[in-house]
Amino acid sequence: MIKGGTGGSLTKSGLRFESRTDLKNLFSRINGYKINGNDLIFNDKLVAQLYKKHEFYKNFLSKLKVDWKTKISKKLIPDDSIFVISGKTIFIIEIKFQEVEGSVDEKLQTCDFKKRQYNRLLEGTGIGIEYVYVLNDWFNDPAYRDVLKYIKSVDCHYFFNELPLDFLGLPKSK
Repeated sequence: MIKGGTGGSLTKSGLRFESRTDLKNLFSRINGYKINGNDLIFNDKLVAQLYKKHEFYKNFLSKLKVDWKTKISKKLIPDDSIFVISGKTIFIIEIKFQEVEGSVDEKLQTCDFKKRQYNRLLEGTGIGIEYVYVLNDWFNDPAYRDVLKYIKSVDCHYFFNELPLDFLGLPKSK
């Protein structure tokens, strides 16, 4: 991780995160992938759509004609989200990079509630939800063992520094 960095790099099997990395920027660096607005194109085929923060509501939910106010009481703003068309699944991606103890510690414990809220938003659409944290090595400390177990126990996910393309169900370049 580059302290204060905004870029990110890629690996052969996933997206490599550094600090506040942008998904569109990461995908645009992988051979075979192109970005056109929110569309993610692999070898000239639309494979997914990317939504950052408020775009989840403005561009994704509005297309589905979902009025969030009738489903939940307060907006949840994801760091990033990616709708993978082939799997009819939206991945809510929360990027948590920490260098000192702070409020992120407790935010990790909210994944179950947030995933339930996203499920309520998409109820009846046929779209599945996966809630994913991308964490830096700070969270590899034994002090986070219990919270990491909890994340998995409530059917949420976490990865360290990288988000595997296989996990997302997206193709890899040869």
